[in-house]
Amino acid sequence: MTPSTEVPRSPHLLILGGTTEARRLAEAIAARPHGGPRVTTSLAGRVARPTLPPGEVRIGGFGGPEGLADWLRAHRVTALIDATHPFAATISFNAARAAASAHVPLLALRRPSWTPADGDNWHGVGSLEEAADALTTLGARRVFLTTGRTGLSAFAGGDGGMWFLVRSVDAPEPPYPARMETLLDRGPFTLAGEREVLRRYAIDVVVTKDSGGEATAPKLTAAREAGLLVVVVRRPPVPKGVTEAATPAEALAWLARHM
Repeated sequence: MTPSTEVPRSPHLLILGGTTEARRLAEAIAARPHGGPRVTTSLAGRVARPTLPPGEVRIGGFGGPEGLADWLRAHRVTALIDATHPFAATISFNAARAAASAHVPLLALRRPSWTPADGDNWHGVGSLEEAADALTTLGARRVFLTTGRTGLSAFAGGDGGMWFLVRSVDAPEPPYPARMETLLDRGPFTLAGEREVLRRYAIDVVVTKDSGGEATAPKLTAAREAGLLVVVVRRPPVPKGVTEAATPAEALAWLARHM
């Protein structure tokens, strides 16, 4: 029998990043005393000055699932970890299709969802559009909108006199609410700071996506203490059949089995 002349692929991990968990995973691999796989982190480029992880970094999209599959093949990727924001549904489904097409093992690294505590007053909705409708129904007047700078068009029309405080890393672009003030800031946020924001701007309703994690959770505690209603947009599901991990440590254990 003629021996195979195919050159085995050296380990190459592609991390679809942009989250704290993605950066911590890249840092953990880089800190290994005996080295680790080649790591490339891909960032969408939606934040003007992102905090870059160690290793190679690429910025920008892939051109859909076919483009991502082509990139996986061309760069001889041996494992793919989707550590994007829990609400980045499009790239997550593109990753699932691309990984299946390129025959690359895929893991979704997702921080756990938030869960309500005693005293919380949460109103769950399925989308930003449903959140906007709920604000009208609930009689909101001064809204702390912490869903980021994208998707503000859902709150742009028919606000019924509502005023919005919009917090985001970069300045939002229209369309957005007519009565709005922008608070440019980047987490993690402190409980004392969140209490002050709610007090200073006389907020009566908080709107947030269920992104999970500790960096932005203090607003939930501050809202509970103040007896405020929180409209929570439920996160989209991970694509069917994709393995999930909740922490970078779990992702490292998965990598040990797949690389």
